[in-house]
Amino acid sequence: MGSTTTVFGDDVMASAPQPQLPLFYNDLLPLNSRDHADWKAGTLESAAYLAATHAIPLTSDEFVDAQRNFPIVFTAGDSPLPIALFGLNEGVNTFVGDDMKINEVVYIPAYARRYPFILAKLQPTSEDMSLCFDPSAGLIGKMDEGLAMFDEAGQPTEYTQGVLEFCRRFEEAGQRTKMFMDELAKLDILMDGEIAITRNDMPDTPFIYRGFRMVDEAKLRELPAATLDDLAKNGMLMLIYAHLFSLNLMRSLFERQLAQGKVPTPGQGAAAPALN
Repeated sequence: MGSTTTVFGDDVMASAPQPQLPLFYNDLLPLNSRDHADWKAGTLESAAYLAATHAIPLTSDEFVDAQRNFPIVFTAGDSPLPIALFGLNEGVNTFVGDDMKINEVVYIPAYARRYPFILAKLQPTSEDMSLCFDPSAGLIGKMDEGLAMFDEAGQPTEYTQGVLEFCRRFEEAGQRTKMFMDELAKLDILMDGEIAITRNDMPDTPFIYRGFRMVDEAKLRELPAATLDDLAKNGMLMLIYAHLFSLNLMRSLFERQLAQGKVPTPGQGAAAPALN
């Protein structure tokens, strides 16, 4: 990763370049003391931005926490990425209720918790990144109540510095995740996933879920003892098993969808398409 410089000053673009915006983001504006000197941040009360998302990007740092609540799988394609499944079908998030609230205490991936903020490049030719936000979220603006983004001297407040630090840590976790995925590729232990789930009242008609990747347990067992020892020492083996253990939650997630009336026609399941 190159140098990361965060711009809060006046010399900023009107908006960040956005040929393809990340998941959840509808627009991006760089935060700066010229345009946002008197702006405040409110509280993100609604989880509506999550409601139609069944798969949320996850960093390898989060596997141990996330595996308690969600199946962890990998996207299909040439550059797989870890994701936490909140539902087994496109547009189905079983953890967001009709009131647009998270309907139970679960681990929320850092990717979602940083919203509406993000570190983004303002210049395609530069590695420097600036703290940006999605103005469509309605969280930041000229408000009577809320947390100030800048102080009277135009310097970022403690709140803004905290947001920046969270986004920086997320980027660093992203680099560690890339190294983890690169190592999985070298080991060649990922395979195309397929899970068949049957309802008790329809035992002869399975729901088939494909479109994701997972660790091949047979290949994992066949790795040389020295390789497994190295994986145990560097912490990767724990992450691999967190992923494998989490797959037991596929059935629980299916049951959640069933209870919510969100299960499609048998044989038409498709879990976790690639996310950019």
